[in-house]
Amino acid sequence: QVQLVESGGGLVQPGGSLRLSCAASGSVFSINVRAWYRQAPGKQREFVAGINNDGATKYADSVQGRFTISRDNAKNTVFLQMNSLKPEDTAVYYCFVSGIGWGQGTQVTVSS
Repeated sequence: QVQLVESGGGLVQPGGSLRLSCAASGSVFSINVRAWYRQAPGKQREFVAGINNDGATKYADSVQGRFTISRDNAKNTVFLQMNSLKPEDTAVYYCFVSGIGWGQGTQVTVSS
C-alpha cells in the first residue's frame, strides 16, 4: 500500500522559484518512472518532467532549462525545482509514479 503526498506549492511573482516534493509512504524500489504533470482550469493535464531509475530525465519544451526533476530513493521522494517561473506555469501540479498512480495535487500560482 503506497500513497503519494505532495507539498511545496504556493504563490510567487514572475521570475521566482518553488520546489515541489512528492513523498511515497512505502517502498518504490521496483518503480521505473516518476513524473510531474500539471493542469490549468479548462485545459488538459500535460506532462512536465519525468525521471527513470537510472536517473535519465525528460522535460516538456515549455519548461526545458528552467525546471529540474530529481529523486531521493532512500526517502522515497521525487522533487521538482522550478526556476524563472512564468504566469503560464500557473496550474495544479500532480506527481505520478508508474504502478502507483497520482498524488492529490498542489496549486502553483505565478502572478504579480
